[in-house]
Amino acid sequence: MVAVQYPKPLRAGDRIEVPAPSMGVPTTLHERLRAGAKALTRRGFELNLRTHAFIDGLVPATAKERAEDLEAAFLGAGAVVPPWGGQLAIELIEHLDWDALAAAKTWFVGWSDISTLLMPLTILTGVATLHGTNLMDEPWELPEEFQRWTHVAGLTEGSSFTQRSAPRRRSRPWGDWNSEPLDRESAYEAPTQWRSLDGQPVHMRGRLIGGCLETVSLLAGSRYGDVSGFAQRHAPEGVIVYLESSGSDAPSVLRMLLSLRLAGWFQHASGILIGRNSAGEVSGLSQTQAVERALGDLGIPIIFDFDIGHQPPQMPLVNGALAEVSLGDGEGVIVQHLLG
Repeated sequence: MVAVQYPKPLRAGDRIEVPAPSMGVPTTLHERLRAGAKALTRRGFELNLRTHAFIDGLVPATAKERAEDLEAAFLGAGAVVPPWGGQLAIELIEHLDWDALAAAKTWFVGWSDISTLLMPLTILTGVATLHGTNLMDEPWELPEEFQRWTHVAGLTEGSSFTQRSAPRRRSRPWGDWNSEPLDRESAYEAPTQWRSLDGQPVHMRGRLIGGCLETVSLLAGSRYGDVSGFAQRHAPEGVIVYLESSGSDAPSVLRMLLSLRLAGWFQHASGILIGRNSAGEVSGLSQTQAVERALGDLGIPIIFDFDIGHQPPQMPLVNGALAEVSLGDGEGVIVQHLLG
């Protein structure tokens, strides 16, 4: 077994780099982009918004140019935090020097399409990455049950932190940026709670690994998505696989989960966390039924409506951290240990 390694703790005064390895931000949302940067500068960090972050379109540059810019962003930075996701981060996979990224000892932070890059960095090198925010999410106040990613990234190896399930989520559509409520009391208006597959209390323990279902599932069968190999190298405790869908319908979720099962993603799993999904049922197949049909006979605990995904709020999860997750009476708790 090889110990998981953790990047250098993030400290006030450190530089946070903002490249766009997937999609840049359109002019209409540059105000929100800068608001995210200001939220971090107020906490004492130096922000560098890289050129690609301001370029609109499906991608801001070629795959090679984006890969080179991402590698440059890692050098000397305390953290690398893209503005948001997109669709084509997978184009960078074969252009990146993964060992160089790992050697930088820099926190790589993001979610959605950015998890297409977070997961391979942890799987290939054993260096922890941080799933749970992009820069465009920064202006919002998180539920008091959560920790901010900057707190998590500031912890030293050997530390632990606890988070609890959120009482409310966002359900309304995205509106004009200037009319968006940012305080926790107004930002999340719909009740939410974690659910277990059988309605019974559950407990699971293992190393966290996962991301956005639509994007990380594309890595299955390759060395970049070798979850079974990661478990054998780094997780004698087993793995907790977490997955969130950006909005795929139930049959699509069922197909993707079955493909991951065939690729051995759950062979060493001690539990599975499924994030909230706003997509409805199709032909009588609900999202819950899709997960149950694909994974329900594995004999391991499964939690639904976990606080990750495209229905905020989203809690930070550290790929590679040893986690203990429990659920009882609708209240969930996750403790993450930054242990090698």
